[in-house]
Amino acid sequence: MLSPQLLGVLRTYWRLARPGNWLFPGRGDKPIDVQVLYAACRSATRAAGLTKRVSVHTPRHSFATHLLESGVDIRIIQVLLGHTQQAYGLVLCLLTPATVYRLRFARGSVHAISPGLSAFPSIRRFILMMLH
Repeated sequence: MLSPQLLGVLRTYWRLARPGNWLFPGRGDKPIDVQVLYAACRSATRAAGLTKRVSVHTPRHSFATHLLESGVDIRIIQVLLGHTQQAYGLVLCLLTPATVYRLRFARGSVHAISPGLSAFPSIRRFILMMLH
């Protein structure tokens, strides 16, 4: 799932740093501090010249949305993101304009988005209400 470029960078980092308990360790034997992570996100956002609001969760949400729009089953996305069957919010967050368009094009068939959506009957009812 990683791009060849990112995989190469991570392999080089692993070879040079040989991290112990944490892939990106903090001070001592602790994980990286959350404030350091937020600062790195702000710095990367500025360096990339992005004007939209970006958080440390933006890449995660973008990844899930791209998978869903590429036709990956919602249950597979849930496993990749570590969600349980109760993760209704995940489905709602991933209802992008392209997804809603596909729903409308399929004339209200929620199954057209992803077969896994049938596991969420209340979400299915909500979407069908939106389409009418």
